[in-house]
Amino acid sequence: MHSFDEIFSIAAKRKGGRDVLETLLDPPASEKELEQISPDRWLAMMARCVFNSGFNWKVVDAKWNGFEEAFDGFDPGRISFYTDEDLGRLVSDTRIIRHGAKIRSVQENAAFVIELHKEYGSVGKALGGWPSSDYVGLLAMLKKRGSRLGGNTGQYFLRFMNRDGFILSSDVVGRLIAEGVVQKPPTSMKAMAAVQNAFNEWSDQSGRSLKEVSRVLAMSVG
Repeated sequence: MHSFDEIFSIAAKRKGGRDVLETLLDPPASEKELEQISPDRWLAMMARCVFNSGFNWKVVDAKWNGFEEAFDGFDPGRISFYTDEDLGRLVSDTRIIRHGAKIRSVQENAAFVIELHKEYGSVGKALGGWPSSDYVGLLAMLKKRGSRLGGNTGQYFLRFMNRDGFILSSDVVGRLIAEGVVQKPPTSMKAMAAVQNAFNEWSDQSGRSLKEVSRVLAMSVG
């Protein structure tokens, strides 16, 4: 397995030099910054990523103001009390993408957001305070307790909230395969543990966040 600096050099050569590559990297939000994000914004991003999955993101973006209106600003308290009649109304609401299972997931994730707030004091403390050295554990928790937040959906949700972590894009997986960390896109617990260990090692070598390491790995390929 190459050192992080060796991979950084590969990425820098592809992107026009080390200085240019540095401009393409930015750190994740701090735990304190994540704690200040209101519950409705966490829920809104969960919903956005769930609806993005399997759809053209531009379609979701174009309708997003309608989503905000239809889902009452993504207020978890209000949405958690939606009745079957409310959900039925949303299935016919042309302001949003009318996908019944994904609409129901918004209500299920509203309950999840409320649970995290009660357990940790805020959603930001729950998700931001989770150690990056066990990022795969956080992804597993989202998959288990959230609704439709497994796989890349959970990874993109956390990235868009600027929570430290990696995204297993095709380019990142390509680098992981080239480094002998995995032989194919990781799905098993064993493979995900190997990915976490590799990211932890590169992070320790460089002093950089998982997010920055992930971006460098991606740019060393694509």
